[in-house]
Amino acid sequence: MTKAIRLYEHGGPEVFVWEDIDLPAPGRSEVRLKHSAVGLNYIDVYHRTGLYPTGEPPVTIGLEGAGTVQALGDGVDDLEVGMRVAYASPPIGSYAEERNMPADRLVRLPEAIDDQTAAAMMLQGMTVQYLIRRTYRVKAGETVLFHAAAGGVGLIACQWLKALGVQVIGTVGSEEKAELARAHGCAHTINYREEDVVDRVKELTHGVGVPVVYDSIGKETFERSLDCLQPMGMMVSFGNASGPVEDFNLGMLASRGSLYVTRPSLMTYTAKRADLVASANELFEVVQSGAVKIEINQSYPLSETAQAHRDLEDRKTTGSTVLLP
Repeated sequence: MTKAIRLYEHGGPEVFVWEDIDLPAPGRSEVRLKHSAVGLNYIDVYHRTGLYPTGEPPVTIGLEGAGTVQALGDGVDDLEVGMRVAYASPPIGSYAEERNMPADRLVRLPEAIDDQTAAAMMLQGMTVQYLIRRTYRVKAGETVLFHAAAGGVGLIACQWLKALGVQVIGTVGSEEKAELARAHGCAHTINYREEDVVDRVKELTHGVGVPVVYDSIGKETFERSLDCLQPMGMMVSFGNASGPVEDFNLGMLASRGSLYVTRPSLMTYTAKRADLVASANELFEVVQSGAVKIEINQSYPLSETAQAHRDLEDRKTTGSTVLLP
């Protein structure tokens, strides 16, 4: 027997149940993994509430974790028992002490990266990797707008972008978060509670706007983000913290200067094994170089996942958060 957080219905954090589960032997091409740390991400909220489908209950959610291989299923020949590995990938199920996981979704951890750091950075770090290296490949000297600059993805992005010679304008909700973002390489912060984001972006860019906006907020910021773009700029909508973006008239893109809009996901960008490994390796390199430091600003026992979700949704968290089995 092992313990896991399970959902029998969708809803608020109170629907989480911490209980014993039976875990079968790993199937073909699977390994049994004992978690030492589990990552907390906003996509977990979408799974908990039912915004994103999870399958029939009871289910265990969570997409990120790190730990040690305990057993190998048939057909697994590139991993070994005792190997330290991490992942940020479906199938959901990381909110557990132990789980079975497809071997081709796991990456071996370098010795220099500990398990908690890995669990805190895999999903957020590989998200930043595809956003700034593939979705819109930034160039040195550019200025970009990044919403939620003091969040887990935001702090990694601010550091990585600065290392690439890119100036970041970041939105935040408080002066405390503004200071945190600036300390991690954000050149200019905008407190969206006190300042007009569009006016401030135009001021900082001398009326030109930015070539790309990275927006994980969704409904509340979508249209205003478009207004921050220069002609033929790209709106990258990669999250829904304030709710899903509502339907909109494509003519809005033409009237604002022939804009582009994309709704990417990490799962698409890492669907191929080669892309997953390349993304993880680039993340490992930038962290090991010291250019990006992973800030684990909160940790909770896995059994207290409900409180972790409350704090995440109330925007009380900064940087990365881990759940500890």
